[in-house]
Amino acid sequence: MKAQTVYICQNCGATSARWTGRCPVCGQWDTFVEERRERAGDRTQYRSTPAQPLPLSAVGTHPLERLSTGIGELDRVTGGGFVPGSLVLVAGDPGVGKSTLLLQVCAALGSVQSLYISGEESLEQLRLRAERIRPSPSTLLVLAETELEAVCTAITQSTAAVVVIDSVQTLYSPDLESPPGSVAQVREAATRLQKLAKQRGTVIILIGHVTKEGLIAGPKVLEHIVDTVLQLEGEVPYAYRILRALKNRFGPTHELGFFEMTATGLRELPNPSALFVSRTSAGESGVAIAAVLEGTRPLLVEVQALVTPSAYAVPQRTMTGYDSRRLQMIMAVLERRLGIGLRQYDLFANIVGGLRLDDPAVDAAVALAIVSSYREHPLPADTALFGELGLTGELRPVRLPELRVNEARRLGIRRLLLPKANADAVAEVAETLELIPVDRLSLALAHLFP
Repeated sequence: MKAQTVYICQNCGATSARWTGRCPVCGQWDTFVEERRERAGDRTQYRSTPAQPLPLSAVGTHPLERLSTGIGELDRVTGGGFVPGSLVLVAGDPGVGKSTLLLQVCAALGSVQSLYISGEESLEQLRLRAERIRPSPSTLLVLAETELEAVCTAITQSTAAVVVIDSVQTLYSPDLESPPGSVAQVREAATRLQKLAKQRGTVIILIGHVTKEGLIAGPKVLEHIVDTVLQLEGEVPYAYRILRALKNRFGPTHELGFFEMTATGLRELPNPSALFVSRTSAGESGVAIAAVLEGTRPLLVEVQALVTPSAYAVPQRTMTGYDSRRLQMIMAVLERRLGIGLRQYDLFANIVGGLRLDDPAVDAAVALAIVSSYREHPLPADTALFGELGLTGELRPVRLPELRVNEARRLGIRRLLLPKANADAVAEVAETLELIPVDRLSLALAHLFP
């Protein structure tokens, strides 16, 4: 039987017998690439020993032992360290610091042996970069290789507990005719490495590329195969980096870790709230401090808004760091429920520091920052707030208010405006913090703009 020619979407992995301009599955344009599937007899066979099913009650229940990375922020994101036998994907924009972070992990493991396999740099280049970070330990082994079979052999023959592959898009198998980085090659590499990690109990970390839209490059099946997906984020003007857990089979998701890029690598930032709250803007109109939660990590962030008369027929509406659709909703509530007309005004809102937020508890801060700028009346100093805004103008309760209150008190906040439904839960931890419980946004305005 001859090799079959198929067309595969590089975004979602959908297949088609002929080329098409738009993928019918994911809707992306110009993503189909021609690939040839080899005959069944041409492919190397990898046989496994027959597996015997066991009763669930017979499976051991010993506690899961994690491997600490020696980097506190990374351990926090992963839930206490890497689980032996897990396959981890670390993705991020070019130059954001993925390779730097994982070289630091290998160097911080101490007596634990690690293996760093580079498909993008020579060994000499790798050593130059490693020595810039910190002296290379004798337990760190390095290899420059891109052929999948050779990589698997090296992992099998080594005693390394942690293996880093930089990057998964450079691996290729001679059994497949498609080029490195294609859907077939990435899927084959991930499947083989997952099996190897489970059999040997080795932590295998894959470095992955992202597309120009910020999505992880390659087929979605890659994210399904791996146990953990970590994304390293960072904007070019800022020196700090945010490590975010998008998926974690063995721990919490959406946890954040904060780092600062320095000349000697990534430095941990155990107090990130200091980054996102500027004391120099205190007393300015259009500024509000929000107590938010990312994962289980409380943060204080500064929300800024600028309302100015529009010179255009259609006013501009710009939101950076938060969902622009929620901004439209907040503006509608302000106009309908509080009589604040913004139709003839341009509105610009920003989460300071380039942080992206998904917590609806920032609604109240966005709304009050807009009102503050509109009225040119600053919010009271040393005041923070949180609460989700409903369409009727009510301030709805949010999850884990105790963590938000503790963070606000730790950073010297004196007054905290919060939903009335959360007040009882935080009464014991508030201590000297003055609480302002309200159930409607109109009452919040009455308290803060007397």
